[in-house]
Amino acid sequence: MWFITLILLIFILGLIILVHEFGHFIMAKVNGVYIHEFSIGMGPIIHTHKGKDGIDYNIRALPIGGFVSMAGEVYEDDDTNKIPKEKFMCNKKWWQRLLILGAGVFNNFVLAIVILFVWGLIFGAQDVTPRISHVEEGSAAAIAGVKDNDIILAINNRKVFSWDQAQIRLYLKDKDGAYDFTVKHEDNSVETFNIKPQTIKVDDQEQTVYGIQIEQRVEKGFLNTIKFAFVKFYSLISSMWITVVNLFTGKISLSSLSGPVGIYQVVGQSLKVGASSLIYLIAFLSINVGLINILPIPAFDGGHILFLIIEKIKGSPINAKFENICHTVFFFLLIALMIYVTVFDIIRFG
Repeated sequence: MWFITLILLIFILGLIILVHEFGHFIMAKVNGVYIHEFSIGMGPIIHTHKGKDGIDYNIRALPIGGFVSMAGEVYEDDDTNKIPKEKFMCNKKWWQRLLILGAGVFNNFVLAIVILFVWGLIFGAQDVTPRISHVEEGSAAAIAGVKDNDIILAINNRKVFSWDQAQIRLYLKDKDGAYDFTVKHEDNSVETFNIKPQTIKVDDQEQTVYGIQIEQRVEKGFLNTIKFAFVKFYSLISSMWITVVNLFTGKISLSSLSGPVGIYQVVGQSLKVGASSLIYLIAFLSINVGLINILPIPAFDGGHILFLIIEKIKGSPINAKFENICHTVFFFLLIALMIYVTVFDIIRFG
């Protein structure tokens, strides 16, 4: 089973990386940028192919990333006698560089929407509304006054429109351990209840219990499936954004993050559940990769875009050496974070 899980992990990560890098690749080609190499994975090359277009297409040993090596990504760092100046990325128009840098993230988001659409066609389009189908008798929610068929509108005065958002809001612990639930009843009246969930132990692990069950109604039909794909995409990306913001504010700890080991565990669990869970996981991870890459942090696509925007505002190029230093420093910080998360995952799952 571990071998199948590993192969699936490599396939899923490889697919997401391939789609992301292909976005940069095809947009660079369309805009006439000279490309040295298109690589999937990092580290030593295990397979290479020289294309008729002169580009080296490589597969590298570690399936944890990929890249498109373009001439003049920051400045003219190649032999201008061999490569025409107009083929350097740094010499392209501002909007062309923006398109090239953002194409990877765009592809990841498109992949996720397509997969969610296919998922909806096969398994049914779920209504993402956080509708409470049942309130357990004697539970914290029942004592507070929550009723069957209530729809959650907000948690701790933060609006939620989907169960994905609601779950993240409930994960953010409040100081006194209580949560304000704003709900809409079947008669359309709105009430706010203060709920302090119970804490129980299951297999030596603490679990928070509110006593509510969420209903996700399934709809069929082509139009419903299209709607589901876009609504679910927005639900997931907005939930991930809430998570990112709270990571920076400290409300969610770094120990909540997962690296390759954690993702391996999730793939294994999804494999046990079946095809539905695995297909959904690809969409989820593709959105995750896209969102992380668009963050305005050096070493990410978003960091490069940030420097590009600053250049546009100031009306002149940013010092290339300074930009390279920023990207290099943050790259090593990201490697350090990856090592930390991986070690924590090994301890947690070991």
